[in-house]
Amino acid sequence: MYRLLIADDEALEREGLELIVRRQLPDTFEILHAENGRQAIELAEERRPHIVFMDVQMPGIQGIDALKEIRKTLPEAKFVLVTAYDSFAYAREAMPLGVREYIVKPAGREQIAALLSKLVDELEREKGLRAEQLELKNRVSTLQPIVENELALTLMVDQVLDADIGQLSEWLDFPLEDCRCIVTAFPGSPDSASAADRRSLFETIRRFAKSHGPCIVSSILEHHLAIFLRRPASNAGEWKEEAVRFAERLRETVRAQTGREPSVGIGSLRSGAEGLRNSYFEAVFASTFSSRDGEVCLFDDLKQGKTEGLPIGSSAEERGYVLSALIRIRELREEQTSSVIDRSKAYIRQRFAEELSLEDVANHVHLNPFYFSKVFKQHVGETFIDYLTGVRIDKAKQLIEEDRLSLKEVCYEVGYKDPNYFSRVFKKVTGVAPSEYRTRNI
Repeated sequence: MYRLLIADDEALEREGLELIVRRQLPDTFEILHAENGRQAIELAEERRPHIVFMDVQMPGIQGIDALKEIRKTLPEAKFVLVTAYDSFAYAREAMPLGVREYIVKPAGREQIAALLSKLVDELEREKGLRAEQLELKNRVSTLQPIVENELALTLMVDQVLDADIGQLSEWLDFPLEDCRCIVTAFPGSPDSASAADRRSLFETIRRFAKSHGPCIVSSILEHHLAIFLRRPASNAGEWKEEAVRFAERLRETVRAQTGREPSVGIGSLRSGAEGLRNSYFEAVFASTFSSRDGEVCLFDDLKQGKTEGLPIGSSAEERGYVLSALIRIRELREEQTSSVIDRSKAYIRQRFAEELSLEDVANHVHLNPFYFSKVFKQHVGETFIDYLTGVRIDKAKQLIEEDRLSLKEVCYEVGYKDPNYFSRVFKKVTGVAPSEYRTRNI
């Protein structure tokens, strides 16, 4: 039920409008009355009406002035000016306030009912749009870390999947320009922390990084995590000092949560996919130049020989995590891909008899349809529609061999609505028509 505020200094006018509304549009509105501009403003703040009928001429605060105040509180409300004067000067004055409706007293029942019906339809459409936007926002917020991790992994190592880095960066509104990679290396075994602790640490680091500007954060892999941090637009220099301060605060954040001292390496400022991948390798290399108590090391300083005071850990044990991490990235991405493909194929086999689209399956495995299509074909060896068709025809062959259903029933049972189309598809796949297949196999 919507709330309708009728603001008019004449009680008979208010009551007459209410009577028309209740008769013409029953059970649609909760009706509020205001006899002057001040009362209308107070009621609007307290009850937040969806539609306001405002008389222009009232004692005290005039209708236009009251609308200005109410608009500040209720920018989405629908406003209707009501006046006994057939003058459009008021309407022109109200246009900047978002008032699009204007009626002259005495208005007929049909005119009022039609106007309110129109405004209710607008409110319903806007409500639906807001719900869609909230759902989209929720889905985007849920999927964004997944897409971010995908982009980070493709920047950290040669692609295992045929991912489009440019497309991923565009989806995330993260141009691959003027970025430094910052790698945080964690001491100890990567398996020493529980999954919950690792997830909590990842969320802490991600929140910290996001609070400092545009960035992409990878998942925790083996002993380390990578952050691709863009240079602030306001900073046109080399942006070293701020990157170091960021890294030092990052170390403090990790130490506060884990009680351990991470080491942090900072790569060079670079652009493009290959440039950011190089920055990542530089950051990994710099992160190995640390003591066991942790350090921040800038690769640019290593290039220039500025390593005084930095205990260089050159043992195989101290640097071994680099190779281990890269191997694990490849393994993880293969595992992720296999999981996505297995889940999508299982979903197709489960739902093949329905009107199943590529978008439905992509949504089920939380991937963009275009990206899912490429990955599916690369790893299954055929397109989504060819695979779905194969599943359907295999089931059709089984049902035909059982000889329990008519060919038309088989058609519907495996997801086709048109028996003639089913017959053409069946013959294209098997080389024979369904009727001939039945004759041969019974």
